[in-house]
Amino acid sequence: MKSERFQMTAPAASHTTLKRISVLILGWLAASAYAHTGEGAANGFLAGVLHPITGFDHLLAMVAVGIWGATLGKPLVWALPVAFPMLMVVGGILGIAGVPLPYIESGIAASVVVLGLAIAMAWRAPVPVALVIVAAFGVFHGYAHGAELPEASSPSAYVAGFVLCTGALHLMGVAIGTLKRLPKGEQGLRASGALIAALGVWIFAGMPGVA
Repeated sequence: MKSERFQMTAPAASHTTLKRISVLILGWLAASAYAHTGEGAANGFLAGVLHPITGFDHLLAMVAVGIWGATLGKPLVWALPVAFPMLMVVGGILGIAGVPLPYIESGIAASVVVLGLAIAMAWRAPVPVALVIVAAFGVFHGYAHGAELPEASSPSAYVAGFVLCTGALHLMGVAIGTLKRLPKGEQGLRASGALIAALGVWIFAGMPGVA
């Protein structure tokens, strides 16, 4: 009986742990932003919040992460939205520091295509594979945010802003992904994935140097 009880409660415990980790990470980032008081921190935080939603490619990829996680279910429904912002912070630090990283724009466009196709094809990727894919794309997106840090902005506030906004977009995607429970909801999600992938191809086509 004890072993059965453990097996029944372990998934719930894992789910709760992931949610607590995500809350702690985002809370720490927000606290670090406001530890730098003054107008620069406020402006940096606002600039960070706005940056992901003013970039169409960023917006699509971040919502797609949430949708894909929701279609994959536990533990990825929460693990993917945690892994992406964590690696975004790494990429953001590299971008702010000016560390060279090639193919940033191509990597961002590829993230839209790949995530869209994963949703469209209902790809049941293994947990490690899905995490590696999302984490790698998180670095590209974070680097782009960091490299575009506005002058006179507080870097920590800016990073906290775009990470918190990213988390909100992930949650939006997760909410959209729950539509799979509705009649023909799965077909609708797969169609949305195909549209996201098509928009990713369009973004690729509009990149400089692409015929």
